[in-house]
Order: sequence, then structure tokens, then C-alpha cells
Amino acid sequence: PRPAPGPQPPPGPPVPGGHPHAAGPYTGRWGPGRVLPPPPAPASRLRRIAGPAGVMAAVVGAFAFVGSVDPNEPGHYPVCPLLRFTGIYCPGCGGLRSAHAVAHGDIAAAFGSNALAVIGYGIFAVLWVRWTVRAAAGKPARVTLKPLHWWGIGAVLLIFTIVRNLPFGSALAP
Repeated sequence: PRPAPGPQPPPGPPVPGGHPHAAGPYTGRWGPGRVLPPPPAPASRLRRIAGPAGVMAAVVGAFAFVGSVDPNEPGHYPVCPLLRFTGIYCPGCGGLRSAHAVAHGDIAAAFGSNALAVIGYGIFAVLWVRWTVRAAAGKPARVTLKPLHWWGIGAVLLIFTIVRNLPFGSALAP
């Protein structure tokens, strides 16, 4: 058996900007009759696109660096540990050379270095544009990946790695 509730405080003034169909004061988690804090002021468009702009600035900076420091010349970047110790190309092998080729506008050479990376650059570009457009409009840009999607991404990476290390897939090797 539940004890009877004690005396209730008198209802306070209705919540400003409350739900138009609400009958009486707000009695939710803030307690009966309490006034909620005002909602935050909407962010300006410039502030809303600051996130996408910052990410793009970082990506442009990274591509500018890789474009100016040639990964085809030895000694500029560390060697892939998997390639060094096993002789197996990982899914990222050739990614820097691919980024260098993209920075110089040579898409064919970029595909020759790492086709999966070039596809990844394209996916990033599409998601970034979507994020920027939605942020400018004041809408959230959520991309929700379910476990099945993650397993699919892992399968693509595994298949790409296996094929690029087999004789018939040598065209995918950097």
C-alpha cells in the first residue's frame, strides 16, 4: 500500500511559452508551479556553420600539407607497420599518395594509389555538404549507423585488403 500524498503546494503561475493545450501550470520534473528557464536564443547562421567550417579548415590544411610534402619521396612519412613487418598492404596503404594526387588534381593516380581512400574522400564530401546545409538551416545533421552498417564497412575493408594482396587484385595495390 502506498501512503497518501501530503498537502500539495499551491499552483504557481503558468509557464511562459508553455504548451498551448496544457491545462494549468507546469508540473513536470521541475516540480509543481515552477517556472522553467527561458530557452536559449537561436544561434546565428555563422555560429551554426562554425563546426563544419572548422572541420573543412582542418581537412584543407591536411591536404595542403600532404600536397606540399610528397609521400612518394622516402623519409617524409613513416612506413606502414603492417607492410614493413608482413609485406601485406593494409586498407590504408597508399592513402597519403592518394591524398597527394588528389591535392594535385590527378584523380587517376589517386585511384591507382588507393581507390578506397578516393571513394572515402567522396563520401566525406557528400556528408560534409549535407552537414553544412543542415547546420545553416538550423537542423541537426545526424548520421546513424546501425551495427549492420558497421559490419558492412568492416567487410568492405576486409575484402579490399584481401583482394589488393592477391595476384589478380594487384591493380588495387599502391
